Amino acid sequence: MNDAPLQPGQVLARGVARHLRQHDFVSIEEFVPTRGLRMDVFALGPKGEFWVIECKSGRADFMSDSKWQGYLDWADRFFWAVDADFPTEILPEGTGLIIADGHDAEILRMGPERPLAPARRKVLLQKFARHAARRLQALRDPGVSPLFGPD
Repeated sequence: MNDAPLQPGQVLARGVARHLRQHDFVSIEEFVPTRGLRMDVFALGPKGEFWVIECKSGRADFMSDSKWQGYLDWADRFFWAVDADFPTEILPEGTGLIIADGHDAEILRMGPERPLAPARRKVLLQKFARHAARRLQALRDPGVSPLFGPD
């Protein structure tokens, strides 16, 4: 088990995941839907909807993110998660906003709904389930790597 302290973005992700559970969403942190993309939080809702939440620890972290628009094709809604001191006016319009800390979060602005194509939703649901199962197996059997496998 990794006892390293959490990075600022990981702290935000934990608060976001805790908050989403209150809305009956389950989530995976650092999910890779396809080569070259890594979502900070990928959440699955009770009606099968997928949300992507990108956690930004500060202005520099946001300004260095050149891939965020690539996530729009992989979610029904897209959100930024930032802390209370983040300059939210720099975030793009037409995206969701979550204010978070390590304990909880609050959705201030819903990301616009962009429904996924059914074929993509099916692929994502299968990837989500397999990824979650691999992580659970690695927790229950530390001799198994959660990253090992053909996916």
